[in-house]
Amino acid sequence: MLKNWFKNIGPGPLVAAAFIGPGTVTVCTLAGVSFGFALLWAMVVSTIATIVLQEMAARLGIISQKGLAEIIRTEIKHPVIKIGTIILILSAIVIGNAAYEAGNITGGVLGLETIFGSPTITFANFSFNYLSVIVGGIAFGVLYYGNYKILEKVLIGLVILMSLAFLITAVITKPDVLQVLKGAFVPSFPKDSTLTIIALIGTTVVPYNLFLHASLVKEKWQHTSDLKLARKDTFIAVALGGMVSMCVIISSAAIKTQDIANTADLAKGLEPLFGSLSTYVLSIGLFAAGITSAITAPLAAAYVTCGCLNWSSDFKSPKFRFVWMFMILLGIVFSSLNIKPIDVIKFAQVANGILLPIIAGFLVWIMNKTSILGTYKNNAWQNIFGLIIVLISFLLSLTTLNKVFGLTLF
Repeated sequence: MLKNWFKNIGPGPLVAAAFIGPGTVTVCTLAGVSFGFALLWAMVVSTIATIVLQEMAARLGIISQKGLAEIIRTEIKHPVIKIGTIILILSAIVIGNAAYEAGNITGGVLGLETIFGSPTITFANFSFNYLSVIVGGIAFGVLYYGNYKILEKVLIGLVILMSLAFLITAVITKPDVLQVLKGAFVPSFPKDSTLTIIALIGTTVVPYNLFLHASLVKEKWQHTSDLKLARKDTFIAVALGGMVSMCVIISSAAIKTQDIANTADLAKGLEPLFGSLSTYVLSIGLFAAGITSAITAPLAAAYVTCGCLNWSSDFKSPKFRFVWMFMILLGIVFSSLNIKPIDVIKFAQVANGILLPIIAGFLVWIMNKTSILGTYKNNAWQNIFGLIIVLISFLLSLTTLNKVFGLTLF
């Protein structure tokens, strides 16, 4: 199965690379440190939910040969609802990804700093870390000089590197296998774990991946006979991504202190316990997590913007390139100057919190339209799973809004 997957590999690894960013590593780290293996089940649930939704997005892309944003623009007929939905999508994904790009680049820098230190340059009374420019430059080069096939190969390599890094780190900690299995398949709700559970789901089931997958899959496959390959690609890649996230939780569960402020503390915590090897292995994983998301976030923003505004989504299109270039530039500036765009990130959290159940609900609705999918529309089981995920995402939406506005409903 794996041999055939490598032969017919598609955009699945890009989707996995997109959701395993610095934010995911941080959330999984805190989950492991605070609750040990107890919340592994939340990652299992979120991985299954991601597989279900991403399969729908992939099927939609292959059958319709259109991106999700383009279908939203053409299928919503009421002008007020259409404009409102497009504004919400652009706000959440384009503005949100611009804000989060700084975190993606910073995550890549974090991995490099463990090995190379924190080199800075002072210019006109401003000090900046030039590793941010290097990470941003790598993302720029891959997107500018590459086409879909080159991008695919680069990210597949980084996903494999990241997977090995976190897998080796998890194995080094020698976890109790029975406790790991219990945490993965027996749901538990330790005290004060609600927000962490929601965060684990929210960092894996992300709206922009649905847009990214539907757009990329039509670059790879154009025939209904390719659906079987797309499903295998999605299942294996997302399952691998979920495994990487679980490895981070397992690794961080070995740290015997609650004083973990960020992922750098995880690397420092492992060093005295398992030697310098674990620090370098983890650093490679952090770099790969940062750089993969630094590439896919601007790419997703470009696809969404072009789909919503009816622009060409060709890799070489000037407007398409302008969007992702602007995202990377903002990320480099915010990251290298240590600017923290808190208000923008809070806005993005609110917009994404509202967007997830809307997009998930729209996707389930559109997947039942015979006029678009014909005999490839959802069956009863796919609809049941889809509706359950919509309800979970609605809960996630409420919790995100509560957290941002400082309310307490849980």
